Amino acid sequence: MRFPVGSAGERRFWHSSQALLLLPIMLIVVITVVDVQAPESIHLGPALVIAPALTPSFAGPRTTAAVGALATLAQIVIGIAHGGIGTSNHIVQIITLAVLSVLVVLYSALRERRQAQLAQVRTVAEAAQHVLMWPLPEQIGPLRIASLYLAAEDEAQIGGDLYAATVCDNAVRVLIGDVRGKGLPAIGEAALLLSAFRESAHRHHTLEDLVDTLEQSVSRYTADLEPEDEAGERFATALLVEIPDRDQITRMTSCGHPPPLLLSPGHVVTMPSLHPSPPLGVQGLPATVEHTLDVFSFEPGDTLLLYTDGVVEARDARGRFYPLAERVTRWTDDSPEALLHHIRRDLLAHAGGRLGDDAALIALHRTPVERHRHHGHGRGHGRAAARQDTAGAERS
Repeated sequence: MRFPVGSAGERRFWHSSQALLLLPIMLIVVITVVDVQAPESIHLGPALVIAPALTPSFAGPRTTAAVGALATLAQIVIGIAHGGIGTSNHIVQIITLAVLSVLVVLYSALRERRQAQLAQVRTVAEAAQHVLMWPLPEQIGPLRIASLYLAAEDEAQIGGDLYAATVCDNAVRVLIGDVRGKGLPAIGEAALLLSAFRESAHRHHTLEDLVDTLEQSVSRYTADLEPEDEAGERFATALLVEIPDRDQITRMTSCGHPPPLLLSPGHVVTMPSLHPSPPLGVQGLPATVEHTLDVFSFEPGDTLLLYTDGVVEARDARGRFYPLAERVTRWTDDSPEALLHHIRRDLLAHAGGRLGDDAALIALHRTPVERHRHHGHGRGHGRAAARQDTAGAERS
């Protein structure tokens, strides 16, 4: 395990290794003293191999070699104390201990090399994650943002879930999605959808036009690169949200993705009305699919929680799904960072420490700045306006 040079973590690791080094040394001293004092019929020398065998768990090959040499020297001292090292019994014990110590040192060297390779792979994986899914800024306009990604596969940093955010025309557009599959095999489709969103988000005035472009990109990819044995099985769910800087009326459209949760002060959690269209890339649909634009009021002080199905479909030991809407009522007044921290801890506890699918969450908190409100109207007017716009969208 590596820490930045001079960091507090490195110092703690160094002090911990020094403390653990006392264990094999004390073991060698105790075994040597007891064996020397014991009758000649009692032989504790072979137990000295425990000391170098323990050392690789917290130290490198050089320290392991030093402990092995000390154990061999202790075996020689025991032999001298019991009448000399010329007896065949003591010679065999010394040679055996030396050979085992060499083998342990070789194992320690291979283990250290393997750890270095694994650390390099993790570094590359983290770099790939940052290239594929850029870290979201902590603040965009009136929004405080926090994000969380939990990959289902061991040692993986990324998978089939994705999210992105961009600023365009005095509004923030946010994408959260989930491609079919999980872990590393799903990265290609996730990269495609993210690239298409970043390229197209600034070019289209409406979310409906943006979704049409994403649909074309995913369909073109599946038509050209989809394996024959997976024909018709490649698709992606997506939720697009457009949050104006100075308007409380927020727009969203869903392609088979779960609806967000709106957290308001006072432990109030609501689920905005959502009329999803089919997922992106589904074959056999009409050339033109209508995408419904849903609206709701996202007011200062509220937090909008976006998530993928890996969160709500996580099961406990009894097969029960994770009740996200119920659990977050306890944390509606928390910051986005604290909210996701609570969800992460509670979700992993519910799932027994391991998720069966990738999971991603974004928490968007609209800061309660008065200039972001509509002048002359209160909180209730924003809700009423959202209902009127919703009715208008449904009639259209």
